Amino acid sequence: MNEIHLKAPRGWINDPNGFIYYKGEYHLFYQHFPYAPKWGRMHWGHAVSRDLTNWEHKDIALFPTKTDDKDGCFSGSAVEADGKLHLFYTGVNYTVYDPENINCNLNDQFVSAQLHIASEDGYLFDNFGGKTTVLKPFENTGTGDITHTRDPKVWRGENGEWYMILGSTDGGKGKFLFFTSSDLLHWKYVNSFSRDGLGWMWECPDYFTVGGRGIVIFSPMGLPNGQQTLCGFAELDESTCEMKLSETVEYFDRGLDLYAPQSTVDKDGRRIVAAWLRMPAPMKNGAIGLFAIPRVCEVKNGHIFFMPHPNISGKFTQKTNSPEKVFMVRSTLEEGGILNVGGFVIRREKGKVITDRSAVTRANGGQFPNICETPEIIGTCSLEIYVDENIIEVFVNGGEYTVTNAVYDLTDRVFGGTNTEIYAMEE
Repeated sequence: MNEIHLKAPRGWINDPNGFIYYKGEYHLFYQHFPYAPKWGRMHWGHAVSRDLTNWEHKDIALFPTKTDDKDGCFSGSAVEADGKLHLFYTGVNYTVYDPENINCNLNDQFVSAQLHIASEDGYLFDNFGGKTTVLKPFENTGTGDITHTRDPKVWRGENGEWYMILGSTDGGKGKFLFFTSSDLLHWKYVNSFSRDGLGWMWECPDYFTVGGRGIVIFSPMGLPNGQQTLCGFAELDESTCEMKLSETVEYFDRGLDLYAPQSTVDKDGRRIVAAWLRMPAPMKNGAIGLFAIPRVCEVKNGHIFFMPHPNISGKFTQKTNSPEKVFMVRSTLEEGGILNVGGFVIRREKGKVITDRSAVTRANGGQFPNICETPEIIGTCSLEIYVDENIIEVFVNGGEYTVTNAVYDLTDRVFGGTNTEIYAMEE
């Protein structure tokens, strides 16, 4: 079945983990609490696809078994080496449990370690005998915080060495930690980077290069409008792990619902990104959590673009006047123009694209704002909009900016805009 958005099969899902193209399939692991539609003791769910549109959920890949991960397998990443699929993740150990819900701790009282596990085929993981702690909790080392150090992203550098970036905190500001390894098991601390004014802790860091430009995506905690995801240009010296981050960083997505993105390289060499859609209420199946469509990252005219992967955009070929559950809309917005997609309103004011989901939301403010906007856009404003039951993704000018929101109870009416066309998915 064509399914452009990977959704929670049950319970709760959040961060994408271990996103990789391995042995002819895309593997996307994810934070998962399978027992209820709420955050709890984390496992790693697992889904695979050959084309990024037909996803199949597999057995749970990781679950707590060791002292260092007994209270959760937090986020991490995947690499291929010697034909094996290697996963790196943060294991947590609660020091004080919530007496009313032992799947949670009280007041962030836990310690974090970094673990490794490998699989011969990408499907079977020995949770009881295959885990190795590669970085113990950073207690009194001056390197990372004993609690808030997590989410290892691992990659192979141009020099053949392996690199790891971790998110952490130091003195009330976010911090990146950099490590290197020659064998994926023994890791050496090399350097760190931090900056004032960008929150107190940096989750889910991801560093990669596109077209010769270094890019970092990360999710700071403690911004004025809560936890959000930022991206910017960065330079990383492989020999010293010294990072230089551009003065200006931007929101990864202007809808402010997407969090914890993770990138990989697709089978054709494109850098692609998956991201979790935060939801204020369950879907019709009673579960919470889904992922935005994979986005191709490119750099154009000094700006970072995120555009729909062609495997997804290429599915919408049939023009229709009767949209169903999943469809795509193409339109143009002139100054003062309005487009209504099932109750989700998009308008153009002072050059900005402004979205309003007030009529199709169950949010009540806070981290789920109803009205969002892009910076001013000069000239043409073309829109490509992907619509599913609980998510709308607006791509402005081919990914110059994106606005993604969780939605509920959409209607089947689409009207407004200029040259508006509706496309259904091919059979």
